[in-house]
Amino acid sequence: MDVKTRISKLEGEAAKRILILDGAMGTMIQTYTLTEEDFRGQRFADWASPLRGNNDLLNLTRPDIIAAIHEEYYEAGADFVETNTFSATTIAMADYRMEALADEIAAEGARIARKVAEKLEAHDGKPRGVLGAIGPTNKTLSLSPKVSDPGYRDVTFDQVRGAYYAQATAMAPFIDMFLIETVFDTLNAKAAIKALIDLREAEGIDLPIIISGTITDASGRTLSGQTAEAFWNSVRHARPWAIGLNCALGADLMRQHIAAISRVADARVIAYPNAGLPNAFGAYDETPDQTAGHLGEWAKSGLVNVMGGCCGTTPPHIAAIAGAAKGKAPRAIPELKPALRLSGLEPFEVAS
Repeated sequence: MDVKTRISKLEGEAAKRILILDGAMGTMIQTYTLTEEDFRGQRFADWASPLRGNNDLLNLTRPDIIAAIHEEYYEAGADFVETNTFSATTIAMADYRMEALADEIAAEGARIARKVAEKLEAHDGKPRGVLGAIGPTNKTLSLSPKVSDPGYRDVTFDQVRGAYYAQATAMAPFIDMFLIETVFDTLNAKAAIKALIDLREAEGIDLPIIISGTITDASGRTLSGQTAEAFWNSVRHARPWAIGLNCALGADLMRQHIAAISRVADARVIAYPNAGLPNAFGAYDETPDQTAGHLGEWAKSGLVNVMGGCCGTTPPHIAAIAGAAKGKAPRAIPELKPALRLSGLEPFEVAS
């Protein structure tokens, strides 16, 4: 099944029902209790820096585990899985002195997910979407890491845009859509959007874009200070296939912010909260039925088009969420007034 056919089929399904995203990759990797040697493999046995915790590196050293996790999520009812590429940029990989490997890690992460999707599609003909996960990096463009120097930045916009461009180029042959996720700084997200626009113009790669922000605390704002509505208005010029929120909060605390986006966005709404908030040991205690109970209410209330899980969620959580969404209509996408282009004041036609 080629990418255009798959996207068309998924869009057809999205018009009829709520689509299901997978759950947490990191949570599932933790269940394997991997050692430093697992992360290193033979190829990186003599690497000078510690590598345990570099989950994206497992695309090269333990692809069997990453493939198995993807397959578990598909079998649980996911229509989409995210590639294991959250930190597969030169900027994030600098923590492990693996900048030169970032593109290979990104490409292999996307290739693994596509291979699993194709295997299952060949079995039953059902389209399985692969989302190229683009994380926020560990740097921020809007805030200074130095309290004494508010104007200081570790990276420039062009450097972040370049890192995202390379990651997107590596993933593009194997994915169906790009997912700019866990956005805590909208300027970082804009660098990713610019990279994808540049890739479209330079290479003709025109894949749909999903954007998901994260509300970091009870203030109801992103780390860079935006409300959910302001976040939407800052990125709506990208005409995302879907817009929403993930991570940081459990479903009970996230609901009001998803409702706010649902009221204003003329795009599909995606939501994938954590399994509650972490306990004193950093673990997540919310059961699949508890998470699904919250998200089932969101579905019944017409707030969402795509939903899944973030930190702490597992295949049983996704199976329960899929069950809760069954038979419930997807959110109707409203017809809103045309937005204004950022350069000049000419209105553009809003895509339906």
